[in-house]
Amino acid sequence: MQRCGSAVTLLLVAVCAVFGGLACPSETVSPGPDRSARPTGGVVLFFSGSTLGSLKPCGCSGGQLGGLEKRAAIFDEAPAAQRLVLDTGSFVETDREQDLIKLRVLFEAFGLLGYDAVSLTRQDVDFAGKLGLLSGQQFPFEIMASDWGMNAANRPRRFTKAFAVEGGEATVQVATFDALRDSPAQAASVFGSSGADRSLGVLVLHHSDNASAQAWIDGAGADCVVLPSAGEEPQILSEPGAKPLVFTVGHFGRYICRVDADFARLDGDLSLHIERIPVAEDLPEEPALVRLYKQYQQIVSDSDLLEKYPRVPLPDHLKYRSTKSCVDCHFNEYALWSTNPHGDAYATLVEVGSDRDPECVVCHVVGMDYESGFVSPEKTPQLKNVGCEVCHGPGSAHNAAMGYKPTTEPKSVCLDCHTPEHSSGYAGHEDEYREKIMHWWEP
Repeated sequence: MQRCGSAVTLLLVAVCAVFGGLACPSETVSPGPDRSARPTGGVVLFFSGSTLGSLKPCGCSGGQLGGLEKRAAIFDEAPAAQRLVLDTGSFVETDREQDLIKLRVLFEAFGLLGYDAVSLTRQDVDFAGKLGLLSGQQFPFEIMASDWGMNAANRPRRFTKAFAVEGGEATVQVATFDALRDSPAQAASVFGSSGADRSLGVLVLHHSDNASAQAWIDGAGADCVVLPSAGEEPQILSEPGAKPLVFTVGHFGRYICRVDADFARLDGDLSLHIERIPVAEDLPEEPALVRLYKQYQQIVSDSDLLEKYPRVPLPDHLKYRSTKSCVDCHFNEYALWSTNPHGDAYATLVEVGSDRDPECVVCHVVGMDYESGFVSPEKTPQLKNVGCEVCHGPGSAHNAAMGYKPTTEPKSVCLDCHTPEHSSGYAGHEDEYREKIMHWWEP
């Protein structure tokens, strides 16, 4: 849902006010484990992308990957003077108010994490333009895009960084292209003109499909080709040792791709070694990014996104009544339900500060997608937690008929909320999860 210009202006004022006093990271993050298989004598490139608005895992289950606050621990495995950090774009999925807040937070995070450059898709350009991020603001990283459209701001499509390596200097050149608008020959003219003996060309390609990608892989002249991600995990699409190295970075920021470029080989040939590093929950957190996320939560709360959440009418004039309205006839079931995790689901959001975030709240309350459903803890406290009507449907007609009329749709099923993103251990363990919420007597 697109907001009006005045709403975006107010949003910017609020965001800038919050971020204005944010200090740069001052604490050192412990380095990650030593990986002796990595080559030495060169440059380390870190790639992220396709964050798609996932700033941090929801925390509803263990083993979840991702989180901006954990990326620094991965980046700091390589010395700052020998690394290049790049994001390949696709920051958020829509231009709804919450996604625009996230986009601003991501730009702040890139600065705090020491990114060298970010590559924008056409959609990124459009959304960033709505926030004024492409004009009149300075960031400590280069912003690249192949097509600026109506948001043209004289930004480059390439970025170059030089490094001191054994035996002299090496150069990494990153260029971004759009497969729908550009041609491999344009990329070849970029990567063929570096003139440096020790150079590495990185092509970030947007909007390509399987049919068009091969022409770019064969004809662009790049040493690395980063293609659009098609799934959660990164994919290495080229054969080991083949040139160019072709890969994707995966979705939701759950992995960082590390490429070690070794310029010190005796034969003078460039050696590339790629590693997919999971952003695991046991990695140390960067304090500045933890503070940034808390500020994001405060902005979401102050923006009243819960009450603005779009709701549709229930069919047949049905209404949600609350779990307590079921007690008179279903006392034993209510007693069992009140002791299982669903019965206290909203409190888990309060503990982590996400109780005003509609993206989280929707799976911890009754009927938030519908009129008469949950609005806020102040206005509809009786609809907090995953109550009877989530799984059994709205209870107004059933209650009015003293139980002789069955509940009807809409009913939620487990997979509506227990998705791979939010409940990583659910698939394959459905029976174990059902035992945790058992509140019925029959088999």
